[in-house]
Amino acid sequence: MQVYWVNGAYAHVPGHYGQPGPQLPGGGAGCRPLTFVLLHGSWADASFWNGVAAELRRQGHIVHVPEYPGHGADPNTNVTHGQITQAVADYIVECDLKDVILVGHSFGGSVVQTTAERVPDRIKRLVFANALVLGKGQSPADQFPPEARQGFEQLRQASKDDTITLPFNIFRETFVNLADLDLARRLYAEIRPEPAKPLFEKLKLDSFYEHDIPRSYLYLTGDNVLPQGGGYGWHPHMSSRLGLFRLIEAQGDHMTYFRTAPAYVACKLYEASRD
Repeated sequence: MQVYWVNGAYAHVPGHYGQPGPQLPGGGAGCRPLTFVLLHGSWADASFWNGVAAELRRQGHIVHVPEYPGHGADPNTNVTHGQITQAVADYIVECDLKDVILVGHSFGGSVVQTTAERVPDRIKRLVFANALVLGKGQSPADQFPPEARQGFEQLRQASKDDTITLPFNIFRETFVNLADLDLARRLYAEIRPEPAKPLFEKLKLDSFYEHDIPRSYLYLTGDNVLPQGGGYGWHPHMSSRLGLFRLIEAQGDHMTYFRTAPAYVACKLYEASRD
């Protein structure tokens, strides 16, 4: 059981790692309720959002966390980006969700883009949390330098089921660089091989760039997954593709604070999502 200080009161959040996180901003109590749909990144499943979703619900928001095909309990890793997108769009329609705050983390940013093309009338705002923002005709893998893409290809070829297993040293140094070694090992034990096809699919995205849905970028400044500069990086390189957008900056690496400080991440998501 982890305890966080939120708006002058202690909040208890079960099931999260008890390492100290950053100070919480204002917000939460008395905020206008929103409807969130949270989309996870690669090497994760819907449980990635458990702590943040619990905090958002505690603040009075409605939160949905759909799972992708080929992830979670689904053993079939032979999936495409289009199948992932269709599953998320179908979930939104079948649940009759409206005025959705569609949030993507990491790879989930590309799913935000393609889902917004399919159900734009149901979305109120798009939020990219250190998430990919692809240009027209690009793939998620195109956002990495050539040596990283080559490494992914080698890991893909070494697998028996067309997946990519992330080596611990890469995970530790780039995904959870703010965690101590013990926590990094525990978080690494939770990740799973990632289906490779969606990472290398080229996406047209013509209609995404025709829509004027409001959009925000939540930039976690300690994230080391992508190099910053040289034509790569989260912000401003990819965020600038959004055109007019709201920028919210926060402490954090790529994954750690989602698990150790979910109340902080939830408050920052609300700042990115509110009117």
